Amino acid sequence: MTRILIADDHQMVLEGLNVVISNHPDLMVVKECLNGEEVLDYLKSEQVDVAILDINMPKIDGLACARRIKKSYNVKVIMLTMYAQKSFIDEMLTIGVDGCILKNNTGKELVEAVLRVAGGRSYFDQIHEFTDVKNKASHFQLGERELEVIKLLAEGMTSSDIAERLFISEHTVKTHRKNILRKTNLHSTHELIKFAINNELI
Repeated sequence: MTRILIADDHQMVLEGLNVVISNHPDLMVVKECLNGEEVLDYLKSEQVDVAILDINMPKIDGLACARRIKKSYNVKVIMLTMYAQKSFIDEMLTIGVDGCILKNNTGKELVEAVLRVAGGRSYFDQIHEFTDVKNKASHFQLGERELEVIKLLAEGMTSSDIAERLFISEHTVKTHRKNILRKTNLHSTHELIKFAINNELI
C-alpha cells in the first residue's frame, strides 16, 4: 500500500483529491495538510511514500516545501499547479521533484502520476506540452489567427481595432473571441489575458 500525503490550502480540493486517490486499492491517503508547515511537521514523525503538494500554499509554499522534503526525506513529490509556467517547471526540475500535473487534470491522470512516481519513475507528461508557444497553442487547439487576436486583446485593442489591424470583419473577430473562450474554458477577456500571460502565450 502506497502511503500518500496531500497538501492544498482549499479543503474542498483536499477532499476531492482524497476521493480520487482512495478509489484505487493500492493507494492510501494518510494525511491532509493545508500548508507546507503542516507537511514538514508531519514528516518529522511519520512515514510517507508520496507527497502531493499545491504550489500556492500559505506559511511555506509548495516549492519551498518540496525543496526541504527532497533534501531531508526519502519521499517522492508531485506538484499540483493551475498553470504550467516555465519558471515553475525549471525550479521543480532543479529541486528534483518527481512529477507535476495540472489541477484541471486531477482525475485519472492523478492516479497514473502517483503510481508511476511511486514506482520510481517521473511524471511530467502534461507539462511537456507547454514547452513553447506552438505546443501550448496546439494543446488548447488555438490557431495562429486566434493567437494573434489574444495578443492584440492583451494590448488593449477592441474588436473593431483588431478587425482593422488584421484586415478582417469585426464579426469575424468576435467569432474568434467566442471560440477562444470556449477552447480555454474561460468567461471573460480579463480571464483570457491573465491565462495567456501565465501560460506564456503572449
